[in-house]
Amino acid sequence: MTSNTLGHASDTVPGVSPQVRRLAGLASLTVLPSCVWRLVVAAGVPMGWGPGSDLYHAYYPGRESLVLIFVSVLQECLGLLSLGLVQRWGEELPGWIPWVGGRRFHPLVAVVPAALGAIVLTGITVLGASTWNEVNAANPDAPTGPALWVFNLSYVPLLLWGPLLGILTVAYWRRRRMHG
Repeated sequence: MTSNTLGHASDTVPGVSPQVRRLAGLASLTVLPSCVWRLVVAAGVPMGWGPGSDLYHAYYPGRESLVLIFVSVLQECLGLLSLGLVQRWGEELPGWIPWVGGRRFHPLVAVVPAALGAIVLTGITVLGASTWNEVNAANPDAPTGPALWVFNLSYVPLLLWGPLLGILTVAYWRRRRMHG
């Protein structure tokens, strides 16, 4: 494995400020608490959901755990893509890819999905946060007390993911237009 595939700080491209690098790291970490929360549920740890909920601990671990694990892995992979907006692999295909490795790609290949992702993520998380109390009040099996606090603390960081991705996308677009 070459250093290009590992994503070291030395793979950061010229023109990326330390602040933007930190924002990329933060964006990739915003998904981690909710992923961990889901994995804990998948392991069967009681997290405050009652028997009428699909997240009730008696249903886990089991076949349903695979869905929670898959969603967590997918979400974490998508979160890590934020790093591509500040690293070399976000401008050129990694050298280990046969026939096309090392080739640069057009900035819009990254900008369009990142911008759409930022808009969708912001919309979903803001909508989810703004309606959570209504959903919680309507569901007697939703967590309360300390379990609700743990749930909220696990999901609140997701509110930053979309806006941070938007900032990173704009910074990427500007840098690629200026520096090729």
